Amino acid sequence: MLEELKEKVLRANLKLVEYGLVVLTWGNASEIDREKGLVVIKPSGVAYSGMTADDMVVMDLDGNKVEGRLNPSSDTPTHLELYRNFKEIGGVVHTHSSLACSWAQAGRDVPAYGTTHADFAYGAVPCARALTQEEVESAYELNTGKVIVEEFSRRSIDPRQIPAVLVHRHGPFTWGADCLKAAENALILEEVCKMASQTEQIAASGNSNIGIEQYLLDKHYLRKHGKNAYYGQKG
Repeated sequence: MLEELKEKVLRANLKLVEYGLVVLTWGNASEIDREKGLVVIKPSGVAYSGMTADDMVVMDLDGNKVEGRLNPSSDTPTHLELYRNFKEIGGVVHTHSSLACSWAQAGRDVPAYGTTHADFAYGAVPCARALTQEEVESAYELNTGKVIVEEFSRRSIDPRQIPAVLVHRHGPFTWGADCLKAAENALILEEVCKMASQTEQIAASGNSNIGIEQYLLDKHYLRKHGKNAYYGQKG
């Protein structure tokens, strides 16, 4: 079942290693087949080095395992909650990449400081609110997804325009049209977090005017995204 999608999700998970975003087994990628309502996701705690497409687990949107001999990622309820609520996304990635995690641990949004950020996201990458003790102890991974959805709703953020979030004290989730784009967005987010950290360090050493102007944010985001985008090749 979904053999081609399993191969693709395996590639996305291996991309996280290639990109230097995961160590040990700390990360996962998934993709949804919207027509079938099924999600393929990495198994829990399996080393990337020996992982195969046959290890991928097929889940339905209610959290039932449809196929697979292994347990799905422990973050599966978060992925499923994002798929249920962000109807336009096709792939989700979670990592513990160091700089994105550092911003999450600080409980900070990642501000839009320059055009690299603006090419990626139409505004600050939000850090969601902290989960309560009850939310952590009852259904932690599901509530993580609910808090992400709540944050985007509260701020009226379109998840297509900002394809990433930081989970307070935890780390990043990214998404995209498919799992490979979600993995690419995880790489871009880590680079953006690195630049933001260095920008703040430089600014702290003297008088600096940091923060991208709205017109420049508009230009860089909209030249790559939306109906009037002109970056890259057509067709």
